[in-house]
Amino acid sequence: MAIRVQEAAALRLDDIYHYTRDRWGDAQADRYITGMFAAFERIEAHGVASKPVPAEFGVEGFFFRYEHHFVYWRRLSDGDIGIVAILHERMHQIDRFKEDFRD
Repeated sequence: MAIRVQEAAALRLDDIYHYTRDRWGDAQADRYITGMFAAFERIEAHGVASKPVPAEFGVEGFFFRYEHHFVYWRRLSDGDIGIVAILHERMHQIDRFKEDFRD
């Protein structure tokens, strides 16, 4: 099993890193992103409390909260885990999620 970060999620990770670095410095940005990747690695072992994506989103998948962000993921056809979207807690979830999940 591998973790595959989809394109939309990868772009959000870059944004999160740059925002955090600009606001709180390199060390905090490194800690936050490293912690998020550690959470990705815990998905398979149920080390993060994932919930099913609500039906109104119209897709199959799961999400969990990592500090101030929601991470959306799904099981890919080859059994790997795809990180589909990463949204800040203040983002409008359904609109942003549908935009990212199309990729």
